Amino acid sequence: MEAEKPAEMQELKGRITIYTVTGCLHCFRAKARLINMGLPYTEVNIKTNPEIRKYVMELTGRFTVPQIFFNNIFMGGNDDFENMSQEELTKLINVVKNEPVPPDAPPIPEPGEAKEEAPKEAPKSERDEYADLIVEFKQSGNIGNHWSCLKVHHNTFTGKKLISWLISNRNVDKAAAIEMAKVLISRKFLNPLSENAEEDSDSLFRLVEHDSASALNTGATAEFRAVSASGHSEMMRELILKLFTSYITPDGKLQRLKFDDLDRKAKLAFFINIYNALVIHGNIVYNAPRTLWQRYKFFNTASYLIGGEIFTLHDIENGVLRANRKGIAQLSKPFAKGDPRLKAAVDEVEPMIHFGLNCGVQSCPPIKTYSAKEIDEQLKIATEAFLDGNDGCHIDVAKKEVRLSQIFKWYKVDFGGTDEKLLNWVFEHLRDSPKKTAMKELMAHGNVKLTYLPYDWSTNAKD
Repeated sequence: MEAEKPAEMQELKGRITIYTVTGCLHCFRAKARLINMGLPYTEVNIKTNPEIRKYVMELTGRFTVPQIFFNNIFMGGNDDFENMSQEELTKLINVVKNEPVPPDAPPIPEPGEAKEEAPKEAPKSERDEYADLIVEFKQSGNIGNHWSCLKVHHNTFTGKKLISWLISNRNVDKAAAIEMAKVLISRKFLNPLSENAEEDSDSLFRLVEHDSASALNTGATAEFRAVSASGHSEMMRELILKLFTSYITPDGKLQRLKFDDLDRKAKLAFFINIYNALVIHGNIVYNAPRTLWQRYKFFNTASYLIGGEIFTLHDIENGVLRANRKGIAQLSKPFAKGDPRLKAAVDEVEPMIHFGLNCGVQSCPPIKTYSAKEIDEQLKIATEAFLDGNDGCHIDVAKKEVRLSQIFKWYKVDFGGTDEKLLNWVFEHLRDSPKKTAMKELMAHGNVKLTYLPYDWSTNAKD
């Protein structure tokens, strides 16, 4: 079967302008439709053009993207584009076909005018003085498979072997060797397999980099001193935008980060960015899950090693960002009492995190990046953008019906736990718009019917 030929681009006297940001799924969809219709467009990334961004937001009264103009006529966003009648669309196409760009058309930057933000400098870190010791120990032949409680433990070693090796290789006495072993544990170079393990015993230990085959950033020694996760958060914002088409290298940079000193805003920004990066990474390594079982396995298997602890997607979403609440189809909380990962968990659930997380399918909110400084405002904008679309919230005045994304059904407890509280939360977080006016009218009359929209589980990855 022959591949479908792309539509031939039409000649326009005018201009179609589409204002976007990097990584916006709705922007991808709008641009793809324009291309399929043979309509050339001028794209303006408002992230790199802050003055134009301010102008367009004031002009349209919207804080979401894409924003599409046919000459000086504002079409709206992708939802408006998709729902526009053929008659109205044809009129707009004829305008840009036959009329030149008028003086009052929205602006586009002059060549070379766009200013890319300078890449964030990687947090400075000194090489850990124990790194060479770990590298030598890996080559010593002391790491192997050991049986314990009728189970084989791969890539392990006994405390006695480590202490003996330290004594002979570092020319220290037993007391000094035991103290060195304690330092290696505290610096997250190695972990005991049991809670009461002692250094100079037959207790089993494992290097952090070998601690879980499922962690996608293991396999190499993290050779530099651990730094605060907040130091990496801004750099992660820059990196995540490159992850749509590239692979995160397993360099161990997250393995020994300190996450226990993060405040609420830093935790939200850091772990939302990590979650979205891990979804992309996991889809590349494992392929996108297609069935219910595959999705369950994916979210409980794809993981990163952060600060010496394993965090799966399930752990990050429900353990960290939802203040250690049970997830979908989970019988227990992600983190048990005493779990060191509890230090990473936020104290209270912020419901807007659901519109910052992207699970890699069409009905999820689009991927964005977040900073600790602006996290609350960024989540507010992401929430408004999601509710703006008909795949997030649809109001049917005639039927007295509010139709919401399944996200609100699955996590209703985060939005108040009852239909009434959920509807109030949605109303309060809608931007001022005809949709909010319609919802206010429905709620004033009472007896609002709440239903949920079908969820599109198909992947949002590029082919």
